[in-house]
Parts: sequence; structure tokens; C-alpha cells
Amino acid sequence: MNKIIVSIVLAVFLVLGINKIADSIFYVEKLEKSAYQVESVTTVASTASAEASSQTGNIMAIFASTSVAEGAKVFTKCAACHSIAEGGKNKIGPALWGVLGRQAGSLPDYKYSKAMAAHGKKWSFEEMNGFLIKPKDWIKGTKMSYAGLKSEKERAAVILYMNENTNNPLPLQ
Repeated sequence: MNKIIVSIVLAVFLVLGINKIADSIFYVEKLEKSAYQVESVTTVASTASAEASSQTGNIMAIFASTSVAEGAKVFTKCAACHSIAEGGKNKIGPALWGVLGRQAGSLPDYKYSKAMAAHGKKWSFEEMNGFLIKPKDWIKGTKMSYAGLKSEKERAAVILYMNENTNNPLPLQ
């Protein structure tokens, strides 16, 4: 029993001694300021939002070059995860009937990601357009894994289609 205790004490002293010796050999002075500047989360988010905003352009001008029928075709890409019929059930994603003008993350019978629930904005034409470019960049932490719609015309068409699938369509001015 004594040999075990002495072995443990010796091992502790040996580890501490090697640590002290290594610290004295490999001494590094601390820098006055960090070599890498870390941006705050809000700065990164606002930068990403500004970049996406510059990509969104004026969605209202693009509406003239597309139609609701084209939007119905584009929506087939969304239909695997979302229903858009009145009274439609949630699928992997929430039901989208009446989504434009609604508060983001507000359907009571769907479990949204924390990021989407905290987003706090209403789905306007511009907000939906920015989101559809690349959802994970527009709302960091969203569960929506869709890569996005790169074509402005496709985004405008699907937004027109979503605006038609509601009891209260948003005015197109």
C-alpha cells in the first residue's frame, strides 16, 4: 500500500516538475493586443444582411417580368417540404398559406428553429426575396437546409405565387 501512495505522489511531482521546466524553456510573452481581431456576431450578421440586400435588388421591378403561373412551377421545388393550400398541414417545413405579411416563425403548431422564432420580422416581399436567395445566410441558425433560388425571376415568381395563396394578398405597389 505504501508503494502505491509513494508512486502516486512521485508521479504528481514528476508531472508538475516537467510542466515547470517546460514553461521556463518555452516561455512566450503575452501580446498586448490579439493578432486576430474577432468581429462581433452583430457585425458579421449585419455585413451578411447588407451583402444579401445588395443582391436582392428591387423585387418589385422584377414582378412585371414574371407571373403567378411561373411561380406555381417554381414552387414545385418547395412542395416537398411545404404545403401552400389553405388549411394545408405542416410538412418538414411550415405551411405557407398566407405567409406574406405574417410574422416569421409564428405558426403555433410548428416547431421553428430558435433563430427563426427570434427573427421577429414580418414576411414582406423584400424579406422573402432575401431569405430565398440563401436561407442559411439570411437567418443564421435556421433549420431550412435549402440552397436557395439564385434566379431573381424565379424568386419573384414564387413570391407572387405565395402572395396569391392567402386571404389577404399584399399590394404590389
